[in-house]
Parts: sequence; structure tokens; C-alpha cells
Amino acid sequence: MKRSEKAERIQKMLESLYPETPVPLDHENSFQLLVAVLMSAQTTDLKVNEVTPDLFKLGPIPERMAALDVEQIQILIKQVGLAPTKAKNIKRLSELLIERHNGEIPNTFEELEALPGVGHKTAGVVLAQAFGIPAFPIDTHIHRLAARWGLSNGSNVERTEKDLKAVFPKENWNDLHLQIIFFGREYCPARFHDLTACPICSWAASKKRISEEEKKNRPKSRSSN
Repeated sequence: MKRSEKAERIQKMLESLYPETPVPLDHENSFQLLVAVLMSAQTTDLKVNEVTPDLFKLGPIPERMAALDVEQIQILIKQVGLAPTKAKNIKRLSELLIERHNGEIPNTFEELEALPGVGHKTAGVVLAQAFGIPAFPIDTHIHRLAARWGLSNGSNVERTEKDLKAVFPKENWNDLHLQIIFFGREYCPARFHDLTACPICSWAASKKRISEEEKKNRPKSRSSN
């Protein structure tokens, strides 16, 4: 099966499973979305959603967030991984949004990635979910599933993004980004996953890929003394 044919079948399945694609990070404006996505690195969305209510109560917009001390922000997000670094980045990006963009969130990759703590993936999520601009942010779920499904070789996230953009229609990128994440969480975990029983991996993954993952998940035998 060609990659394009496989992608078309996968897209239809994902649309039937997830016709609605709600943003998993709670927010009330594009600034809050930016901060929440920044905090989600190496942390679950659930954990981010636990700390943002108190944070956004004090800093709902850049002007209010910039007025907070770094130490105060760090205390509010201490449950989140890498809290010290993220607190500094949240404080500084709030200041820069005021200095460079009059407190507004820019809508280009270049301007977003120039902000502290904002990488390509974070910028892509904000562009897609706050502005509706087609992007295909690649997180660990998408990178893993694209390789399992034979849509990319899994060498790096840049290659995965390029490959997925080539086989899926541009107007569907934003929905697919979330649909693949939802599918990964519900059906396609990273470890101890039976590819032969998965609704998509069972037919999309190659025999070689299935064999490799079975071998990887097999308990290691202990050598006898």
C-alpha cells in the first residue's frame, strides 16, 4: 500500500473516532494558550491544567504576568517539570510581548520562536489552535505513530513533520495533529503495545516493525548462575 493510500485510510478512521478535536490545554485567550503549551514540555496536559487556574488568576494577560516575580511564578507552577526554567521564560516572554508586540501574540513562526522557551512545536500549536493557521506540530505521540504506521522513518521530528505534511491535505493538518495525539493516548501507547491488536497498527505497520516491537517488549531472560 502506498503512503498516500495508507494516509487516506488513517485519516478516515481518525475522523470517525474523533469528529471533534477540543484543545486539551485549558485557556481563555491566546496568551494563556502560549503559556500552557510552553509548560507542557516534559509534563502531562493534566498536570498543566492543574496549575494554570491559579497562575492565570494572577497573570491572565502579558501585562499582569510580567508584573509577577519569577519566584512567584515558580511557586505557582512548582508541580510542573523544569519549573525554575519555565518560570523565567514565562516572565521574560511576557515582557517581550509587551515590548515587541504591544501585548499581542504574534502569528508567525519566526516571531513566536524568538520568544524564550518557545520552540518550533510550541509555535506550531499556537498558530494552529489560536489562529487556525495550518501547521503540523510533532509531539512524541505523533512522532512514534508516524514511524509505526510507516508514514515516516522516525529518524527525527523534522523529517516526520515533512513526511506527514506531504501525505495529508493541508486543510486537515490542525485536526490531525490532535486526532493522532488522542489516538496515541487511547489506543497506541509507547510501551508494551500489541501492534497486531491495534485498530491502525494491525494493518498499517510492516511485519518487520511488528517483529521489532515484539522483540523490544519481550522480557529479558536472566542468565542463570
